[in-house]
Amino acid sequence: MCLAVPGKIVSIDASDPDLKMAKVKFGGIIQDVCIQWLDDVNVGDYIMSHIGTALSKVDEEDAKIMLESLAAMGDIDPIDPVDS
Repeated sequence: MCLAVPGKIVSIDASDPDLKMAKVKFGGIIQDVCIQWLDDVNVGDYIMSHIGTALSKVDEEDAKIMLESLAAMGDIDPIDPVDS
C-alpha cells in the first residue's frame, strides 16, 4: 500500500529550474522533496508527499487531521508533527 504523508515546507531551492526542491519537515525529520510539478507553493505551506515527490498542496487544518488519524492508527509517533 502506498501512503502520502503531509509535511511543512521549511525552505525552497529553485537554483535548478528543471528540478525545484524543498526541505520538508515531517515531525522531527526534514527530507528533500521535489516540488517541481506543484504551482504556487511557498515556505510554510503544507504538501502531501510520497517517495520524495510532492503530490498536492493541503491546508494546515487538513494536514493536522491526517496526522492525528495516522497517529491514532499507530502509523506515526503521537507527536505534533505540524508545528514541531
